[in-house]
Amino acid sequence: MRYVNMKIELSKYNQSWYSRGKSNIYTIIWWFIQGTLFRFSLHNMYGWRRFLLRLFGAKIGEKVQVRASAKFTYPWKIEIGDFSWIGDNVKFYSLDNIIVGSNCVISQESYLCTGSHDIKDPYFGLITKPIIVKDGAWIASDVFVYPGITINEGAVIAARSTVTKDVTSEAIFAGSPAVFIKKRFD
Repeated sequence: MRYVNMKIELSKYNQSWYSRGKSNIYTIIWWFIQGTLFRFSLHNMYGWRRFLLRLFGAKIGEKVQVRASAKFTYPWKIEIGDFSWIGDNVKFYSLDNIIVGSNCVISQESYLCTGSHDIKDPYFGLITKPIIVKDGAWIASDVFVYPGITINEGAVIAARSTVTKDVTSEAIFAGSPAVFIKKRFD
């Protein structure tokens, strides 16, 4: 394949079509609250953090445990089912919806990314796609999940994996890119 010299022109980047879902001031207030009242809450103040997320539009189930260092770009685009755990320094880059089922674990340092850019577009156009993590799934430490991915029921993503394709139910995936290793429950 022959290389074609295409000029990237970031000066023409345009995301005027994109909506955060809330006003700029609402977004800034959330970022301030997240960086203060949320971030500096004590270890076991899960109820307080659930309250703040719900206050800003997140749909948070019963007894969800979110660590104080977790980050949510736009909480109004987040839904987390009952009894799920969100670990330290987890990032929900929620330019699009992120839906996490019940009894899920998203372990420390993991990054759920719903936004990217079109690498074939000289203007670097924004692309957003939702992420769905279904009931009973476990995303282990330091996993990166690409936009548009579905991780099905009971699946496990091993530590330090990169998820580029949908993951089947009750399967263990590992690697970069993550591939099927074996069934979770034999």
